[in-house]
Amino acid sequence: MQLFKLKTTIDRFESFAEFAEAFDLGERDLVITNDFLYEPFMKGCHLKCHFVMQEQYGVGEPSDEMMNKILHDVQKWTYDRVIAIGGGTVIDISKLFVLKGLKDDVLLAFDRKLALEKEKQLIVVPTTCGTGSEVTNISIAEIKSRGTKMGLADDAIVADNAVIIPELLRGLPFKFYACSAIDALIHAVEAYVSPKANPYTELFSEAAWRIVIDVFRKIKTRGEDFRFEVMGEMIMASNFAGIAFGNAGVGAVHALSYPLGGAYHVPHGEANYQFFTEVFMTYEQKNPNGRIVELKEKLAKELHCAPGDVFVEMDNLLSALISKNPLHAYGMKEEEVEGFADAVIATQQRLLANNYVALTRDDIRDIYKKLF
Repeated sequence: MQLFKLKTTIDRFESFAEFAEAFDLGERDLVITNDFLYEPFMKGCHLKCHFVMQEQYGVGEPSDEMMNKILHDVQKWTYDRVIAIGGGTVIDISKLFVLKGLKDDVLLAFDRKLALEKEKQLIVVPTTCGTGSEVTNISIAEIKSRGTKMGLADDAIVADNAVIIPELLRGLPFKFYACSAIDALIHAVEAYVSPKANPYTELFSEAAWRIVIDVFRKIKTRGEDFRFEVMGEMIMASNFAGIAFGNAGVGAVHALSYPLGGAYHVPHGEANYQFFTEVFMTYEQKNPNGRIVELKEKLAKELHCAPGDVFVEMDNLLSALISKNPLHAYGMKEEEVEGFADAVIATQQRLLANNYVALTRDDIRDIYKKLF
């Protein structure tokens, strides 16, 4: 039985310029990034790469429409490497661009109607501290025609190199920082109770949540600017969490968040946060004597509380960074609860297989009702 796999080489540089020189970026490279990163960090390097600015193709999280527009425009270029420099949107888009024979519609890949074969090298430079996508084999996109999100999980889209450059976090607005870091925390916690968890993934889960919770507690007391003192630590925590969930998977928190994100364009980390503790309290009700006992004991040490208060204290801590909102605050309607539950059962079995305990359709519906 396979326990652990990491196919990606991890590199670290103090500046983008050091990375560009070390990797000899040039005219055979396609760089997918954002203008707000290009201007301060890349423009001065006078690189001859082919640059794509993601925001020119749409705002928000990645969608099949956004990917297809970019796919159409890059057909005129010849390149050997795809270099993703950005957050989850940029990374998830870029992963599809290494596939052989993908020319018109990324849905062919998500539906696995295309043979998934890697044709180009992929280098990922994350500029947030949450996605962990630089070390996973997963790309997530909103499928506009279906009104939901879908995930493609295949080793053909794994990055060859993940490059950590802490300075690239500096321009991240606080809310985006908080949402992405909360996402990393959830990756670590969900992976810890996954049926696929093992001693290797547990090490990375614990390393990740220790850093994230410590930084969050200090931000709560010292203010938002404290994050600038620990940029390297937080991007490493995200990486650790990515390694954990890349091997053990994430479960119902992510599964339930996808319809909300797909229908109402709620940022991924923020959507996950709305379901985080409620899902784990539901787990505990269904099986209070399993690994969740160990999880609560370990989290209690980091949160400085009793194990029985872990989920309340977690909400207290995270709400100091971003608000936890009723689902109707995002525009969700009460009559959508049943449809959202059906959508999770129909489209998210890949994630539900990683649950601590099995959740029925009624369990999922009841979580939506409680949070509405």
